[in-house]
Amino acid sequence: MAASQDLDALVARIRACRLCVERPFGAPLPHEPRPVLQISASARLLIAGQAPGTRVHATGAPFNDPSGDRLRGWIGLSRQQFYDPTRVAVAAMGFCYPGRDAKGADLPPRRECRASWHDELFRLAPRFETIFAVGRAAQDYHGARLGRPLPVGASLEEVIRLCAAQIHLRPHLLALPHPSWRNNAWLRRRPWFEREIAPLARELAAKALTECRVQKTEI
Repeated sequence: MAASQDLDALVARIRACRLCVERPFGAPLPHEPRPVLQISASARLLIAGQAPGTRVHATGAPFNDPSGDRLRGWIGLSRQQFYDPTRVAVAAMGFCYPGRDAKGADLPPRRECRASWHDELFRLAPRFETIFAVGRAAQDYHGARLGRPLPVGASLEEVIRLCAAQIHLRPHLLALPHPSWRNNAWLRRRPWFEREIAPLARELAAKALTECRVQKTEI
């Protein structure tokens, strides 16, 4: 109970965070912060992404956009399942929408989040059965956190295949490409992803949710 209360208190602090405006690393966030985070002590599946986009910033719901629809298709979860915090955690490397660069592309996750919150968050977080790491920042962080650092300079394809080859390790760590439309060409050139990795992701997600039900029944 104490661990759960500590986690809840930390989540409340993260949701009230204004570091990127009041004590930023470099230029401040160009808009009002809105940290987006979904986690509970009973969740057994973690979706670790990069940072919210504009629609997620507007609604406060993680992956509440077409990218989220594609991601849920890959891992075989309905919206109801995905947005159940007792079963699924969603914690990006940047909790707030970081804004866009001069070319209109999304900026990388704010460094304040990783430096200030992530180590403590995952120290208090539950024992996840499976982690889906979406994007290189999440893949590098969770790979290192689990004692499985990724090779420097490895391509996305190499990272995905390496994680799939190590899927027998616990907790399971599976790297996924970002489900944005910007990766459509990458996905078209790699049909093995839909053929091999997406079914594995659905299997892992189903097992994690089953484990969550078992744990809640035992409690």
